[in-house]
Amino acid sequence: MAQTAVRINGRSYPIVCDDGQEAHLAKLALFIDKRIEQLAAAVGCSDDARLLVMASLLVADELMDAQAESQTVRAGADKSPAMAAAAAAAEDAVAQRIERIAVRIEGLAERLEQASA
Repeated sequence: MAQTAVRINGRSYPIVCDDGQEAHLAKLALFIDKRIEQLAAAVGCSDDARLLVMASLLVADELMDAQAESQTVRAGADKSPAMAAAAAAAEDAVAQRIERIAVRIEGLAERLEQASA
């Protein structure tokens, strides 16, 4: 296991990740940091935990939209076995990524709560 630090909303958080995943984790943190920056500007909120929850909900909403779109494509692909197989594989990949992101968001939320306490 590797350890890296990510910076979100001006604060640094040490995060444990699988070896070789540091760059990917940094990319995810940058994505979340930008979302939190946008939220803070829009709602004027500066509470880290609240911003993280709001950003998580927005990301979850986008992921659910992507799932719905994938299901729509899959429904259309039922007419073609090759398209159905491709759509099913894409949906499985999206579901796995969603699960990994959810686990990471939960971990970040825990760390933020501990840091705020």
